[in-house]
Amino acid sequence: MNLLDNIFWNSLKGPQAEYAIGTGEVRRYAPGFSPIAGFEQAGAPDFFALAQVCEPGEQIYCDGFSGAVPHGWNLDEEASMYRMVWDAPIPANDQAPDAVKLGPEHAAAALALAELTKPGPFGIRTIELGDYFGYFEGGRLIAMAGERLAADGLREVSGVCTHPDYAGRGMARRLVAKLARLQLMRGETPFLHVMHDNVAAHGLYKRMGFRDHCLSPVRVISRNA
Repeated sequence: MNLLDNIFWNSLKGPQAEYAIGTGEVRRYAPGFSPIAGFEQAGAPDFFALAQVCEPGEQIYCDGFSGAVPHGWNLDEEASMYRMVWDAPIPANDQAPDAVKLGPEHAAAALALAELTKPGPFGIRTIELGDYFGYFEGGRLIAMAGERLAADGLREVSGVCTHPDYAGRGMARRLVAKLARLQLMRGETPFLHVMHDNVAAHGLYKRMGFRDHCLSPVRVISRNA
């Protein structure tokens, strides 16, 4: 099986185990990071094991399974997303040489931008998972992109977002290209996720050099008290 087919589990059990908590059946990012869980058996998640590492009411993102959730759990959101993998030559140049590398001092600003624009699950410590870059104007973070999941030569581009007041300037595209180039230069294969209904972003990523690997169900679930 391709590592991308169960990438949440392969990341949280593998190279990113230091950021995770859980068992041999379920792993999730520790509180403070992105609230994502991975299952050893993606199509048949162990909800009992997941309950041991989730607080009541806490929303957890997961993928790869469908059907009813068991008693004691809520299905809060359900959609589908494309998992896309790089399939093109390495970009010749850094397209965002003026981008600022984000550090711990930018964590609050990154979280605020993510909460405004909803690029996906994000926590105050998410920018610790890899390299993050952003653009600022007037001291305010207005666009960013960075790295999250990782598994044996695969590296995710994630947290791609732009403040709505500054949309249409190509900043997110340049940041994604910058990260893809950095990853390829490190010998890694870039991949990313985009929601099925985000037609514009899906088309943009295809033109940049990403191809569809799969269309996966994605869910937000929470445990009752």
